Amino acid sequence: MAPKPDSDGALVELTGASVEFGGRLVLDGVDLAVRPGKIVTLIGPNGSGKTTLVRVALGLLKPTRGRVQRRTGVRIGYVPQSMHIDETMPLTVRRFLALSGRPNAAQIADALDAVHAPQILESPVQAISGGEMKRALLARALLRRPDLLVLDEPSAGVDVTGQAELYALIDSIRTRTGCGVLLVSHDLHLVMAATDEVLCLNRHVCCRGAPEAVTRHPEYLALFGGQLAASMAVYAHEHDHEHALSGEPLPHGAAPGTPRHGGHGGHGGHGEHDGHEHSGHG
Repeated sequence: MAPKPDSDGALVELTGASVEFGGRLVLDGVDLAVRPGKIVTLIGPNGSGKTTLVRVALGLLKPTRGRVQRRTGVRIGYVPQSMHIDETMPLTVRRFLALSGRPNAAQIADALDAVHAPQILESPVQAISGGEMKRALLARALLRRPDLLVLDEPSAGVDVTGQAELYALIDSIRTRTGCGVLLVSHDLHLVMAATDEVLCLNRHVCCRGAPEAVTRHPEYLALFGGQLAASMAVYAHEHDHEHALSGEPLPHGAAPGTPRHGGHGGHGGHGEHDGHEHSGHG
């Protein structure tokens, strides 16, 4: 069941949330709000606090400072990045889904239909592909009839074609059910079309806003370096044949993905990327 249409308040909201582990600041004053029918995408390098922020949003971890509010009675569906299932366990997708709140056969079939994967119902979970497993995990989350859907790196282990299809599916679920979505992803160039707001995190919120604005923000470019900035420029060219990444008009015949900003700020040196990576491959 989708959230009530007359209620536009946040499903979950963090205000000034900070988390310390052993005196080490992992999150620093983060504000986050996910509302019904909206997709919020969280990006950041490894070690930036994304997983910690999701745990706080889910209620699995209390912040050291700050406030967390969840709508009364909010139902949360969670899709983990991966799930290990023993290779010797005789478990079909049907039985795997049946472990989630004791749904009946019709509900299980409907959930797999909703994720466009009815064909895997009787397949052993060990035999399905990475993309099919992600759909099974998404179906399991949908069985909770969530108001808020939280997905941690949903494209991990999925091929490029499957990634685009998966993000389109998430968008359609949001549109059909009205649920809010909190999405953790490294693949901003694939989720841009559906995302309403992006938070770029590196313990604190470096920048936030619409995807196109975030990808031009100096802190985003400094954080991720030239390689990701170049891939974003390719995306912008392929989906907007009149403007460069900066929003300036492209001259006729300009090379695809030609960035028009002064530089990509690749000297931030954070996370997995550093100033020495200048690959132009998207």
